[in-house]
Amino acid sequence: MTSLPDAAYLVLASRVAPALDGGFAVAVPWRVRQLVDAGARHPLLLTLDAGDVATHAQWRDELAVHGMDAAAWRNLFDDAQHDPAWLFAAGEPGAADPEIEYREVRDAAGRPLIDLPVIPNNPAWHLTTAPVVVHAPGGDRVLAGLRGLYRAWLDHVVAQQRQGDPERLVVVICEARQVGELLVGWGDEHTRLVHTVHNSHLPAPYDDPDAELAPPWARWLEHVHDYDAVLWPTGAQRDDVAARFGADDRFFVVPNPIELGEEPVPAASRSPFRLVMVGRLAAQKRVDLAIDAFARVRAEVPEATLDVYGDGPLRDELQGRIDALGLGAAVTLRGRITPAARDAVYDDVALMLSTAAFEGQGLSIAEALARGLPVVAFDAKYGPREVIGDGGVLIEPGDVAGFADAAIALLRDDARRSRLSAAARDAARRFAPAAIQPALVEALQAAAAHSPRHAAS
Repeated sequence: MTSLPDAAYLVLASRVAPALDGGFAVAVPWRVRQLVDAGARHPLLLTLDAGDVATHAQWRDELAVHGMDAAAWRNLFDDAQHDPAWLFAAGEPGAADPEIEYREVRDAAGRPLIDLPVIPNNPAWHLTTAPVVVHAPGGDRVLAGLRGLYRAWLDHVVAQQRQGDPERLVVVICEARQVGELLVGWGDEHTRLVHTVHNSHLPAPYDDPDAELAPPWARWLEHVHDYDAVLWPTGAQRDDVAARFGADDRFFVVPNPIELGEEPVPAASRSPFRLVMVGRLAAQKRVDLAIDAFARVRAEVPEATLDVYGDGPLRDELQGRIDALGLGAAVTLRGRITPAARDAVYDDVALMLSTAAFEGQGLSIAEALARGLPVVAFDAKYGPREVIGDGGVLIEPGDVAGFADAAIALLRDDARRSRLSAAARDAARRFAPAAIQPALVEALQAAAAHSPRHAAS
């Protein structure tokens, strides 16, 4: 395999919070690990949220289970509290806007350091140029909105990476759409801006590639050809975007990897009537439809049970639905689960269910397949079809009766479940880190080999 371009690599995310960000908080640390495995020297994970130092430390500890080195993680506001010299230097003399509410960020000694503008009822709040106020020793200074703040910090980090070598190539891999649109046009001739995609860009009902897009996606896709490479989690999404917005030789399919782990247990040793779901209890995952389908499963297979792992804003609503359907003894909302405990569950159950309305890739599906666990899933754009392969069954999105019937048929057919279990493990091998790494290296080579697009625009 050809090598990764010699460069400083910065993986940029708005936030990486294990308890809040679902699969994103798995995929982003994996990106850093893959860079290390491909030969990158000390890549950094950069985050931009204004959480406190203690919270960031907790998140670092929680992500250690995914192989994330705490020393590789930096946060803008942690940096500013530790040494704000770069912040003071970047600002211009000025003052707060008296018409705007501000959120105060203090330094390590408890003194006011930064005032962040609060822009309510504006979905494009991050694009405003409302002044960010910096309380510098010689008087207040301002930056032009979050764009000015983020770019100032990146300029500072890039300068640190280039100490002694002002022409060192720096590759920034942006993992957050709201941040990526603020960085279009940023950088010098020795920087490259690569952007990743983590979810479907389609509006409800998430199945029409030509539908009118929500403003955040519409804005980002206006600039999709301005990045030095774009990493798509599936070929289907890349192709839909290319058909609508134009093909691009810098579009690459680079799925998120998973850890395969040891060989899974045979299907015959699993609990034959136990089903599982794993994912946030949020609208995207449509757990309500899984509960409805399971009511039909339970009527046909009285021994069947369903454990739902994950947490989120719909927990109480979903519990109410379980109770209303009289499924309290059969369906259990188990809460969050650690990767080690998750694999133990996967090794015991008969089937995994996925009723998501849309996906980027579907990491939990791939993780289940790796444990030899067959999956019954809605054929939602964009992940399940490319991930599952022959390791499960795809159902037309929203077809609750068809979904239930597929699960019932598999629970009654031990031989077929065994065949799907073997195929599941084979399907998962396509997402092992070593299998994904060449695509990532190819994309970064292409970005490095050409002049930066911001320099050409």
